Parts: sequence; structure tokens; C-alpha cells
Amino acid sequence: MAIGWRDDLLTGVVEVDDQHKELFRRFGELLTACNQGQGGEEVLRLFNFLDDYVVKHFAAEERIMRQHGYPDYLEHKQQHQGFTRRLEELKRQFRDEGAGLSLVITTNHVMIEWLSRHIEKMDKEIAKYVK
Repeated sequence: MAIGWRDDLLTGVVEVDDQHKELFRRFGELLTACNQGQGGEEVLRLFNFLDDYVVKHFAAEERIMRQHGYPDYLEHKQQHQGFTRRLEELKRQFRDEGAGLSLVITTNHVMIEWLSRHIEKMDKEIAKYVK
């Protein structure tokens, strides 16, 4: 199963689109590492990357929403908080159980599914409103 950026996920906000592309690139690296039997090592790198990057990305989106008076700001922010909580759960599982195949697959699936749905439904709405 290939995971990669799709142009239908473009929001038209360059800063946000570039950040989304980087997130997809990182998840693609996780899948590649899994296929090479190195998923455990890569999931740790992904978690370390996400700790910092997701905070910056969500802050950028939230800044744009506030600047433009986006009416669904609070709902969108709650979605970000939900993603952050899910990420924390996966990291806790990693600490408690290690990087077994189940964790690697779950991490990849949860993160990509959430990110795709979030972009398609929530982030595109911001872009429409901003324009």
C-alpha cells in the first residue's frame, strides 16, 4: 500500500500545503521502513518528529484561522487536540510494549487516515473561507 501526497488534498494555502506534504513524506518513510523490516526504528523517529512538527503545523493553521476570523475555529482546534491525544496514546503504547508490527501498522493507519480526512473535510474549508 503506497502512501503519498495527492494533489486533491491541496488547500491552496502554500504554508499549510507544504507542511501537509512533509507529514505525508514522513509517513511514507515509515511504510518504506516497515517493508524493509525496520519499522520499529522508524516509528520512534516519526514520533520524535511529530512531537515538534505537529505542534508547529497546528499552530500555523490556528493562527491563519484566528487572523481571518474563521467561524469554526474552536471545532477545528478540538480536532487538533484529538489528534495530539491519539498520538500520545500511540507513544505510550510504544513505551510500554515496544515497536511491534501491530503498533507500526496502527500508527501508520491512524495517522494517515486522520490526516487525509482532516485535510479533506476541515482544512479545505479553512482555505475556502480565507479566499
